[in-house]
Amino acid sequence: MGDILAHESELLGLVKEYLDFAEFEDTLKTFSKECKIKGKPLCKTVGGSFRDSKSLTIQKDLVAAFDNGDQKVFFDLWEEHISSSIRDGDSFAQKLEFYLHIHFAIYLLKYSVGRPDKEELDEKISYFKTYLETKGAALSQTTEFLPFYALPFVPNPMVHPSFKELFQDSWTPELKLKLIKFLALISKASNTPKLLTIYKENGQSNKEILQQLHQQLVEAERRSVTYLKRYNKIQADYHNLIGVTAELVDSLEATVSGKMITPEYLQSVCVRLFSNQMRQSLAHSVDFTRPGTASTMLRASLAPVKLKDVPLLPSLDYEKLKKDLILGSDRLKAFLLQALRWRLTTSHPGEQRETVLQAYISNDLLDCYSHNQRSVLQLLHSTSDVVRQYMARLINAFASLAEGRLYLAQNTKVLQMLEGRLKEEDKDIITRENVLGALQKFSLRRPLQTAMIQDGLIFWLVDVLKDPDCLSDYTLEYSVALLMNLCLRSTGKNMCAKVAGLVLKVLSDLLGHENHEIQPYVNGALYSILSVPSIREEARAMGMEDILRCFIKEGNAEMIRQIEFIIKQLNSEELPDGVLESDDDEDEDDEEDHDIMEADLDKDELIQPQLGELSGEKLLTTEYLGIMTNTGKTRRKGLANVQWSGDEPLQRPVTPGGHRNGYPV
Repeated sequence: MGDILAHESELLGLVKEYLDFAEFEDTLKTFSKECKIKGKPLCKTVGGSFRDSKSLTIQKDLVAAFDNGDQKVFFDLWEEHISSSIRDGDSFAQKLEFYLHIHFAIYLLKYSVGRPDKEELDEKISYFKTYLETKGAALSQTTEFLPFYALPFVPNPMVHPSFKELFQDSWTPELKLKLIKFLALISKASNTPKLLTIYKENGQSNKEILQQLHQQLVEAERRSVTYLKRYNKIQADYHNLIGVTAELVDSLEATVSGKMITPEYLQSVCVRLFSNQMRQSLAHSVDFTRPGTASTMLRASLAPVKLKDVPLLPSLDYEKLKKDLILGSDRLKAFLLQALRWRLTTSHPGEQRETVLQAYISNDLLDCYSHNQRSVLQLLHSTSDVVRQYMARLINAFASLAEGRLYLAQNTKVLQMLEGRLKEEDKDIITRENVLGALQKFSLRRPLQTAMIQDGLIFWLVDVLKDPDCLSDYTLEYSVALLMNLCLRSTGKNMCAKVAGLVLKVLSDLLGHENHEIQPYVNGALYSILSVPSIREEARAMGMEDILRCFIKEGNAEMIRQIEFIIKQLNSEELPDGVLESDDDEDEDDEEDHDIMEADLDKDELIQPQLGELSGEKLLTTEYLGIMTNTGKTRRKGLANVQWSGDEPLQRPVTPGGHRNGYPV
């Protein structure tokens, strides 16, 4: 009770503050009156810098300085009354401050009557330059602001294409409106009652902690099952080893007494020591009468397992499996799609994975050879978000393998369905990522490249990449890589020429993006499309060479060499557009024969089995076990000897997983 009384005044003050904030005027009057009658003191809560009437004056002074172009007054007020934690920690505040500096830097150019005073203009430009070199340097890797770092060095920004937007009549009023809204937001945030803040922080924190703990519990249970299995196996091996050791010690003692050890006895000991897969062959083919045979086989049993020794996975009843994929419940469909994907992604690269894939293809798992209206492929349009996502993941896994891409390419509807899902999917980011990943891998095949170009996919990609900061790393990398692959074709370059200005702006913005994984694809796309004279002309008009040279100062050696090639392409001799050589008659298959199974295929699983519910390989082998058949197939040989030096921009189709892992391109 003593603790309550000690803090009673502060608690009553928090209640009063909240009632005032929520505008419960009658309740507040009654509350204050009752506190006074009972002699309860009300503690006055401490407010922020905008609590009193002075805050309105400060806001008016900031807006007035903005209107008058008074740079010094504005930023003195800005730094004094906007806390450093907001100015340095809030991304919106940082971006707003950047544009405010631009506003004051070009103020005289926009609003001077007649020719602006050179000394005063130079002073404002110098102030802006200093900002760019100090505090503004933090945004130098943000594509939105990259062109403005060249502003202080451009003699006449008013006529430069990159700064055309700044000198439009609507730009300053829109910036002023953002400033006013920001100041109002700061005022409102500082007025948030402490009681509400305490509730939000504790409630949200508890919810997040519970979610994290639940996820950790699920993962821990899964790991514990795995570790328990390993422990039981190790324990069994240990007891077996102890038993064999005891027998060998007894045998050694027996030899001291003159007793002989028979080859049959050595054979029985080795069979117990070696793996189950080797026992049968050992029992019939190894001659233990030869000296050193037992020790040689023991060493062999300890050697690393080779891929050819990896056991083949059990065959499945694909007819029953496909029936349940089409007619089963959504939950069953999701678990089956997950299990089929896991069988492909977790199999050992080489014979085991090839056998799994060939079994899928020979049994037409995805109904690519089928013309039935109801097919497994239709799951890509399921009303269930989980089924749609897991179908997209499985298709992406197929597309990660060269033979899988060949299989999917047999049905023209697959590409159409993926393109449609890519443009329609707005609920699930992971679904769209996997659809995009599959399409990007499709672009390694020339016929599919042609179809995607004809379907206008380049325009969709350019539109999406206009705002790269709102994209996930996977979406950004695979979008840019897909765009580059399509731009390597003459038909793709001609498509880009129709919107040359937009394509060049998007690519030049991406040059400075913080995700450095996309740089080779951006460089490759630029180098490719600049072979078109009309695009070169557009690039020169927008000052592309100046933008490229900005990156030479900051990039690494590889990036610098690639940009030098791009500049050389930009300044190459003019050729009429009609002279552009067509590549439509080249070899049909231009893809690299490499299988890239990235880890992202199995990330962030949506479903977890309940107690007693089958999933994964156990679900397949329990409910859908089939008869083993020989589905082996000789792999096609691709262009395995083509190498990329790293100095020149990419000029062959690649996929991000393969490019990062250093496969030939």
